[in-house]
Amino acid sequence: MKRELPKGYEPSEVEDRLYAWWESSGFFHAEPGDDGEPFAVVLPPPNVTGNLHIGHALVVSVEDAMVRHARMTGHNAVWLPGTDHAGIATQTVVERRLAEEGLTRHDLGREAFIERVWEHVGEYGGTILRQERKLGASLDWDREIFTLDETRSEAVKAAFRRWYADDLIYRGLRLINWCPRCLTALSDIEVDHQEVDGELAYLRYPLMGSDDPESGVTVATTRAETMLGDTAVAVHPDDERYAHLIGRSLRLPLMDREIPVIADAHVDAEFGTGAVKVTPAHDPNDYEIGQRHDLAMIDIITNEAAISEAGGAYAGLDRVEARRKVTADLDAQGLLAGVESHRHSVGVCSRCKTVIEPRLSEQWFVAVRRLADAAAAAVREGRTGFVPERNAKGFLDWLDNLHDWCISRQLWWGHQIPAWYDRDGNLHVPSDDPSPEETERLGLTQDPDVLDTWFSSQLWPLTTLGWTGEDGADVTPELRTWYPTAVLETGYDINTFWVSRMLMAGLYFAGEVPFRTVYNHGMVRDGQGKKMSKSFGNTIDPLDFIEKYGADALRFALLRAATPGQDAPLAEEWVEGARRFANKLWNAARFVLMVADETVATQGLPPEGLLELEDRWILSRLDATRATVDDAMTTWDLGRVARAVYHFVWDEYCDWYLELAKQRDDEAVGAVLVHVLDVALRLLHPLMPFVTEEIWRALHQASDDETLMRASWPAPDVARRDQAAESQFAALQEAVTELRRFRAEHRLSPAERLTVTADADAASRAVLEPALPGIRQLAGVGEWSFSTSATDEGPQGKVSMKGAELFIPLTGLVDLDEERARIERELATAHAERERAERKLANTGFVQKAPEALVQSEREKLVEWQTAIARLSGQREELAS
Repeated sequence: MKRELPKGYEPSEVEDRLYAWWESSGFFHAEPGDDGEPFAVVLPPPNVTGNLHIGHALVVSVEDAMVRHARMTGHNAVWLPGTDHAGIATQTVVERRLAEEGLTRHDLGREAFIERVWEHVGEYGGTILRQERKLGASLDWDREIFTLDETRSEAVKAAFRRWYADDLIYRGLRLINWCPRCLTALSDIEVDHQEVDGELAYLRYPLMGSDDPESGVTVATTRAETMLGDTAVAVHPDDERYAHLIGRSLRLPLMDREIPVIADAHVDAEFGTGAVKVTPAHDPNDYEIGQRHDLAMIDIITNEAAISEAGGAYAGLDRVEARRKVTADLDAQGLLAGVESHRHSVGVCSRCKTVIEPRLSEQWFVAVRRLADAAAAAVREGRTGFVPERNAKGFLDWLDNLHDWCISRQLWWGHQIPAWYDRDGNLHVPSDDPSPEETERLGLTQDPDVLDTWFSSQLWPLTTLGWTGEDGADVTPELRTWYPTAVLETGYDINTFWVSRMLMAGLYFAGEVPFRTVYNHGMVRDGQGKKMSKSFGNTIDPLDFIEKYGADALRFALLRAATPGQDAPLAEEWVEGARRFANKLWNAARFVLMVADETVATQGLPPEGLLELEDRWILSRLDATRATVDDAMTTWDLGRVARAVYHFVWDEYCDWYLELAKQRDDEAVGAVLVHVLDVALRLLHPLMPFVTEEIWRALHQASDDETLMRASWPAPDVARRDQAAESQFAALQEAVTELRRFRAEHRLSPAERLTVTADADAASRAVLEPALPGIRQLAGVGEWSFSTSATDEGPQGKVSMKGAELFIPLTGLVDLDEERARIERELATAHAERERAERKLANTGFVQKAPEALVQSEREKLVEWQTAIARLSGQREELAS
C-alpha cells in the first residue's frame, strides 16, 4: 500500500474495491472457536425480493457500527445475515404478475404456482443483499440463510409439533382479520390503519311488545350492513337512560329477530347514543362482549366480503352495496334516525390496501399466555433489557394483555402447516412427515394453509445459529458460543410483533432469552420531521445518495441523527455535509502523509518534554473524545459518537491543531499528527468504514492481510488529560477568535501585523503567556505586551475576553476618517432596521395572525440589530478617544 492519497476523495473509486477485498479476505467471518468474548447480532431479515429503503439503511448502518466496534474491542463478533420469504408480500407480487397474463394462481395449481414463486425469488432475491453490500455491511455472508430453505423448514416444523404436543397450538373458530382481496387471515402487523371519510348511521331498534316506535333503542354505526348479524344491543350498566331496558328484548329490523338489551362496562356512554349494536362475528370488541354474555355469533360476510346466506334477502350483495340498501330500507320503514358525515379509522391490508373484515374463521392459533408470561418475567428480571429503557413498559403491557396468535394463512407460498386430515376428517400432527405408504393407507391430506411469516421469523436468533428443533441452546457450536445474542437492533414499532415472539420462542425452545438487549432505533423522517411517504413526495432512495455522496456520507448522516428510541431526521443537505466531512478528513490525512516521516507511524509519541502547548492540548482533547465515545458506546448512542468525533476532527484537529502544525517542522509534531489521526480513524471507523480504511492503510503502509476493522480499539489514556494545557489553549482560541473578529470588523489585510497590549489579571496572564506563540501565529500579532492600562498613543481598538482586555492602536492601522464614516453608515442602517422590526412587533395584528416562525424571525432580527448597534457604538467610541 503506497503512503500517498489522491488529491480528492472519490467514494466511487474506493468503496466497491474495498468491499470486494474485505469480503474475499474473510474479514467478516467468525468461528465459534475464535478468541474473544462472544458478540452476536442477527440482521432483521428483509423480504427476499425487497429493495433497500432508507429505514433498512439505518438498520444496516447501526448494526454494522455495533459489530465493527465489537471486533475492534476484541470480541468474537458475528453478524448473521439472511432473508425472509415474506409469505403474503411475495405471493401478492407474483399474483400481480400472473394477472398481467390473465391468470390466477388457481389456474396454475399449487405446485406450478410455487414453482413460479421460486423463479421470481431466483430472479429478484439477491437484490437487497447486493444493496446491503453497497452500504458497507460487514455481514458474515458465509452464514447467510433463508427462512424457507431446507434447514429452516425443518426447524419450523419441529417448533410447530412441539408446541402442538404441549397444547400450545390448537385449531378453533375465532375472530380474525380477513383480507377479502388476498383471501387470507392477517396478523395485526399486516393491518394498517387509515383515516377515511365515512358515515355514521343512526338505526332504531323497536322494543318488543310495544307499538311505540320511539320506545326502543337507537344505535350508531359506521357499518350498517353488519346489523344483519346483530345478536344484542349493549348499554353501560350505570347509564340511567337505559336502566329500565336492560333485560328487555328488541326487534332487529329487516331480520325480524329478537335480540336482548345487555349491560356491559365496555360501552362508552358518551359516544353516539350511548347504546351500541353487538355483532360478535364481525367486531373485536363485540366478540369480547359476546364471549362474556354467551351471545350467538352469526357470520354474515363471505370470504369475498359479500353478504352470506345468513344475511337473508341481502345475500350476495357486496358489503358496500349492502350498506346502502340496508340504510335505504330502514329509512323506508321509518327506522333510520339520521346519517351524518364521520371521519374514522379503518383497517386495511398492508399489501393490497383492501379494507379488512373482522370475521369468524376456523384457524390455527398459538395459546400465548404461558409463553407471554415467561417472556414478561425475563424482562422484569433484567435478563433482557431495552435501550431506551422506557420502551420496556409498552412491551410488558402488550405481553400482559396478549391474545392468542392466529398463525394460519390461506396462502400457498410459505411453510405449509405440518398437519394432516384422514379420510374421516380426523386431525393428525405426527412427529415426522407421514410416509407415502401411511398417507395412502389413511387417506391423508395435508392442511392447505401455510404458517404466518412471523412464525418462522420468531425462530431467527435460533435458526441463524443452526438450530433445527432440538432441545436447548447448546446443540451446535454456534449456539454454544453466540446464544444468547448480544443485542437485537430493531425499530420500536416492531417490539410487540416480532421481538415478543422471538423472546417467547427462545425461552421455550432454548431455555434462555434470545438476546440480552433490545436496542430500538426510531423512524427515519425528513428534515422537517415529517414521516416519509410517497404521497408527501419526500421519500429518499438510499442508493441515489450512495451514488451521489458515497456510503460513508449516508451512514454518517443517518447515525449522527440516531438517538436510541428517537426518530431520525434526514435531509439531503446533511448527507452532503457528511460528504464534506469525509473530504475534510481526507485532506487532513494528505497533509499528514506529506509532512510526517514514514517511520513515525511505528515510533509512538515523543517524550513529554518535546511537546508544545498545542501538542499537549490535542492529545488531551483526543482522550476526552475517546472517553465520550466509549461512554456513548455503552448504550450504542451512535448519534453522540458521531457528533463527538465530528467536532474533534473538524473543529479541533483540522481547524486548530493542523493550522499550528503547518508552521512547524520538528519531529514531535509529525509523531503527534500521525498518532492523533490514527486514533481518530479507529474511533470513526464503525461509522464511516470506507474512507477510514483507505486512509489508515496509507498511513500504515498496510499489507493485504491487514485491515482497520481488525485493528485494536484505542484504549483510554487518562494520563493524557491535561487540564492546564486545555485551559491555556482555550485562552489561545478565545484571543485568536476575538482578534480575527477585530480584523474582520476593521477590514484589515491578513498581512497587517497587530500590536497588542493586554490588560490581564494574574491568573489570565499565567494562562495567556504559554499561548502567545500560537496567538501570534494564528491572529497575525507582531508585538504583544502586558500592561495594566492602555497606551495614550491615539485611538485604541479594544477586544474583551475572559479575564483580560486587549488594546490595539488604530493609528496607522486604519484610515480613521474612512473608518468613522463606515461606522456611521452602518449605524444608520442598523438603527433603521431596528426601528422597522420594533414597529412590526408592536403591530398586534401581525403578532397574533402571522405564523409563529415568522414572528420569531422578526424577534431574532431585532436582537441582531440591537447587538450590531452596541458593537458599532463601541467602535465609534474607540475612534473618538
